[in-house]
Amino acid sequence: MFFDRNIKLLRTKKGLSQQDLAESLELTRSKLNSYERGVQPPFDIQIDIADYFNVTLDGLVRHDLSKLTHFKLSQILKGSEADIRGRKLRLLTVSVDANEDENIEIVSMKAQAGYAGGYSDPEFIETLPKFKLPFLPKNRTYRSFQIKGDSMPPVSEGSWVTASYLQDWNDVKDGENYIVVTKDEGIVFKRLYNKIKNEQNITLVSTNSAYAPYTLHIDQILEIWKFETWNGFEV
Repeated sequence: MFFDRNIKLLRTKKGLSQQDLAESLELTRSKLNSYERGVQPPFDIQIDIADYFNVTLDGLVRHDLSKLTHFKLSQILKGSEADIRGRKLRLLTVSVDANEDENIEIVSMKAQAGYAGGYSDPEFIETLPKFKLPFLPKNRTYRSFQIKGDSMPPVSEGSWVTASYLQDWNDVKDGENYIVVTKDEGIVFKRLYNKIKNEQNITLVSTNSAYAPYTLHIDQILEIWKFETWNGFEV
């Protein structure tokens, strides 16, 4: 766990003394000092600290922020458009092979039930089957999702869509296909239309006209993956 070193890192990067941060969080300096020295604070204080620095609690606890690039860390500290642009430490949990190359995790229909709760949990990601597609560019992160339903022909139920991770949701292109991981509706494969700038939402459209379009507010979205390829092989 990296909570203690991360809060010290973020505090110093913001140019704050322990006293400055303690006052902002309505803590004593000695309390804050103890947290930076490894004492675990109560859960509500952990949330307050994460909110103050505009990062997720998962990111603050599980990830070594000192490993981030200077640019990435500076964007997080700015705190602007955090959820949309991925600056609220939308850190993607991945697995790697013996050569430190990223795997492509396979999310079956059965595994999708737990994905919304485990997508940022390294232990959950480690349980997923993995494979490689050598023809895909190596400068992206990929995941393969099994498709439910008949709403997106020619991609049929049971097929597999491999998609690349989209960090900045402003980059969603109108009329292109994406996997969307949602809080309440599970994992869906749809054609998207980007209305984030003006309405803070995205319209999801099926290629099967029997299914009506609908919108999702960005608060209901956990991840977006851009369609790369699909096939019907059995895993």
